[in-house]
Amino acid sequence: MSTVKSRPSSKNREVRTVGQGLQPIFFIVFTLLMITGINIRLGYLQILQGHKFKERAQANRVRTISKQPERGNIFDRNGKLLATTRYPRSVYLWPMAHTKPSWSVVAPRLEKILNIPQEEIEKKLDEAGASATNLVRIARDLSDAEITALKEYENELPDVQINTEAVRYYPHGKELAHILGYTRELTPEQLKKKKSEGYRLQDVIGQMGVEKAYEQVLRGEWGGQQVEVDSKGRPIRVLGEKQAKAGNDIHLTVDLDVQKAAQKALTLPRGAVVALDPNNGAVLAMVSHPNFDPNIFSKQRLSQKDWQTLQGSEHPLVNRALSAFPPASTFKIITTTAGLESGKFSPSTVLQTYGSLTVGGVTFGEWNHAGFGPLGFPRAMAMSSDTFFYQVGRRVGGPTLIEWTRKYGFGQKTGFEFSNEESKGNVPDDAWKRKVWKMPWTVGDTINMSIGQGALQVTPLQAAIMFAVPANGGYRVKPHLLKDHEEAKNWRESLNMKPSTIKVLREGLRKVVTEGTGTRLNLPSIAPAAGKSGTAEAGINRPNHTWFGAYAPADKPEIVVVAFGENSGGHGGTDCGPIVLQVLQEYFQKKHPGKYQKSESEESKVKTRNSRDRSGD
Repeated sequence: MSTVKSRPSSKNREVRTVGQGLQPIFFIVFTLLMITGINIRLGYLQILQGHKFKERAQANRVRTISKQPERGNIFDRNGKLLATTRYPRSVYLWPMAHTKPSWSVVAPRLEKILNIPQEEIEKKLDEAGASATNLVRIARDLSDAEITALKEYENELPDVQINTEAVRYYPHGKELAHILGYTRELTPEQLKKKKSEGYRLQDVIGQMGVEKAYEQVLRGEWGGQQVEVDSKGRPIRVLGEKQAKAGNDIHLTVDLDVQKAAQKALTLPRGAVVALDPNNGAVLAMVSHPNFDPNIFSKQRLSQKDWQTLQGSEHPLVNRALSAFPPASTFKIITTTAGLESGKFSPSTVLQTYGSLTVGGVTFGEWNHAGFGPLGFPRAMAMSSDTFFYQVGRRVGGPTLIEWTRKYGFGQKTGFEFSNEESKGNVPDDAWKRKVWKMPWTVGDTINMSIGQGALQVTPLQAAIMFAVPANGGYRVKPHLLKDHEEAKNWRESLNMKPSTIKVLREGLRKVVTEGTGTRLNLPSIAPAAGKSGTAEAGINRPNHTWFGAYAPADKPEIVVVAFGENSGGHGGTDCGPIVLQVLQEYFQKKHPGKYQKSESEESKVKTRNSRDRSGD
């Protein structure tokens, strides 16, 4: 019996579905779309964006090694050079130099030749970063011996380069320190703030004075080399070079001869001299003692001695011409103005003076302890009578006196270029006293203020502006250092004073020199001068501050000079009068050769006068 195999049922049969229905069409369309999309993208990248990506690739392959520009030169008003550039030779390394096998040979050799610890060199390279393309300076001002040694071992120093660089140089050293300031490498904190402005590691920046005030003008524009680098950022070859653009030169209002005369005349340990044109505020000289040599900051490293010089207890970096102190009797210029402008006094007013005045149970003394009898404004100014001006201040009142003090520019910055260095001083009033001393303003405060004492604080620059007001006929000038050709009226503002007030001020200030506390200036070696002395109390057991300000010629002033002595201990006429005299002598003898000459007989007269002159303020 035969066995017949039955056919498997349809349920057990394998069913083939691939290639059936719409699947082939879907995959064909999908593939075409993908290919089309890729082609479109490639076309977009190659045709529309090709130039852009080429630049990116070029940027990855080519980098720029920056080259620092030279700073602009600085000249005085007559074209004499005050600040320029010198070109010392320096040692540079590529930032990745210390990661190469050769570093084990290079580092010890450099340490020995340059006398710089290996750790210090590596720190500089690490700060730059291994991928940086800027060369890193590790030593400046190479000596001939150091250069000879580096050349001798150049086969062992493959990554070492010797280049010249532009370094700031001040040919007159200390004589213009507080005017010019100095440049110095950016600190890490400064670099963070300035990086967005294009500053780089080891870049220099003006840190003080004109160098800081006119940084953007003097700085210039960076240049550099285009260098091809490999995949690790290592330089292969130089492709091209862009020259750095030097900064712009500037001309200052400073007169180098007057500046040197002021520097020489200021023999006090601490003090300042300011000279300016009273007609437009142009600063002719500005000296502060003690001072410093700005060339110190051009060194690669400051020695311990350098730091001691700069950080001493006398604070030589402080510009005392812009620091505030009590103005003492020089302030009687403003008290006179307030008295006459208030209408409570006339130019012909005469007041009795005394050995002292008692107000509110407090006794205010006269400097000579005796008084001067009856005085008018000019004679009171000449004798610097305290009791005369006590009476003026008391009758005028605190608010009016304070108002005129502020009109003269006290209690606010002058607008001078060194805004970060300049003190605005202090003009106390009722609100200030209540806030600081928790007490109301009293008549005693007004009396103190009338002779420039109390909490009143002004800078020598502000004092010079005060003297310029009677000198120029009633205008407050804006001091400035950048020379230009603007008319004088653009630099001054009228205080709208009565002509009679100006006349009294000028008469009084002239009498100070001809018969008062400033007779040291009554000499034929200068044009006829007008001025005022001042001696300020500086606190218990502390020597007095001293002042003297003057302008000349008295009838048509062209220069104001103010000298200040910090805790000099004497009197304004004796300590600071001779300083002002020397500056005026230099100015007039240079400007008018042969017209104002100092003779030997005059020298003996000055010595005799110094021994018997009034000791008042």
